[in-house]
Amino acid sequence: MSSTDLSPPAGLRRLDQPSFAGRIWAGLNDAVAWLDGHGRKAWIATVVASFVIAPPLGVAALLFAIGTGRMFSRNHDRFGGCASRRARRDAWANARTAMRPSGNTAFDAYKAETLRRLEDEQRAFEDFLARLREAKDKAEFDQFMEERARRAKPGHDDEQDAA
Repeated sequence: MSSTDLSPPAGLRRLDQPSFAGRIWAGLNDAVAWLDGHGRKAWIATVVASFVIAPPLGVAALLFAIGTGRMFSRNHDRFGGCASRRARRDAWANARTAMRPSGNTAFDAYKAETLRRLEDEQRAFEDFLARLREAKDKAEFDQFMEERARRAKPGHDDEQDAA
């Protein structure tokens, strides 16, 4: 038996490449994910645009958006919609649970001490930034005053400084 006997016939497609229908389906899934990421307004704009392009396509898009709860439902997150809203909701939920006692007193004391230390470091850093801004503002103001004083001197030309 030769190695040419083991290869598939020339008319059959390779299994590692998706079919044409598979590529279209993957493209549609990517488009739905992109629209979900941009929220309800993107879905409304897509439905309106599809009605303008081809009314049957608009009807299909409208039925899909309503049927899957992506357009008018408030709980369309369960279909993967509006990622930024879901991220905000999850962040607030994590913040609420972070402040709740765990029941383990040693861990709660450690957590309270760590949060206090981080707040102190943040306060110190913000103070440092404020002092840095003040120093920069003072340096810029002093430079302005020096330039103003130089210009105010009689017989002083800016062109002489440049030379």
